[in-house]
Amino acid sequence: MQFDSIILDIDGTIWNTTQVVAEAWNKAIKENYPQVKPVTAEILQGQFGKTMSIIAENLFSPLDQTQRQDLINKCCEYEHIAIKENKKNITYPNVVSTIKELSKKYKLFIVSNCQSGYIELTMKKNNITQYITDFECYGNTGNNKSDNIKLVIKRNALNSPVYVGDTQGDCEACKEAKIPFIWASYGFGTAETFLKKIETFDQLLKI
Repeated sequence: MQFDSIILDIDGTIWNTTQVVAEAWNKAIKENYPQVKPVTAEILQGQFGKTMSIIAENLFSPLDQTQRQDLINKCCEYEHIAIKENKKNITYPNVVSTIKELSKKYKLFIVSNCQSGYIELTMKKNNITQYITDFECYGNTGNNKSDNIKLVIKRNALNSPVYVGDTQGDCEACKEAKIPFIWASYGFGTAETFLKKIETFDQLLKI
């Protein structure tokens, strides 16, 4: 397994923001569209990894398309504020130290189905901005994860990247992008096929 780069997922791989996000989203729901059912951290764990438009469709069914888009935008605004203000450690063990160590040998990237600004916020809160060469997300391009993986590969001229994520959706995106997939089994989902399974993030150092 000779890789020249590692592309990382965020939620369920780097950290778990679901409790913080659930509280922020419920505030947005209550203040703007109280007819929508509140969300829980567990509900969000089942949704994270999907594009924001799909999440809005799944969770905000009483609303029409325009209202769903408005609410998901408000949820993201409230979410960013809550994460910025959060003082609890929601990052998985040894993630930051492992990223620092991996960056000595590999170029590191992030590709997520998140909204614009979320990757930058994640990097800033974890003090890993200097270790990430490039990143892309659904909010910036409107593309699905596989296309964003391909985009990062192309513009950085990567020859042998590997993706680290926690869900079957990540697995399928890697198949479409034709790159190997490492499954972070401690995260939010399962995966049918993978090159390697890690139970803690720092096991990437052994791989």
